[in-house]
Amino acid sequence: MNTQNETMVIAKTILDQIKSLDRWFLMAVGAHNYAALSTDEKRAGGLEFKVRGLHHTGWCKIELTYLDTYRIYFINKKREIVKAVEECYCDQLIQILDFVEGR
Repeated sequence: MNTQNETMVIAKTILDQIKSLDRWFLMAVGAHNYAALSTDEKRAGGLEFKVRGLHHTGWCKIELTYLDTYRIYFINKKREIVKAVEECYCDQLIQILDFVEGR
């Protein structure tokens, strides 16, 4: 599999994991402008998307680390990181992403 396909597979897998935990979450936070993140020295790939939640409006960036955990960033409209979570497992994605809604 080439790098471009791997990038898309990782991004789709992250989306599928979020949807399997809460099928309405992405729609509830107004998620849009999805982008797959390419591989670099810190990540194996990832997904970034824009949200319009009650508590956070901006971007959510989910990176798959080489240790098979996720690193999640919440980025505001000024492109500043307002919250970062290291070493998240797939079953914790919704719990952490709920920061967008402020629950």
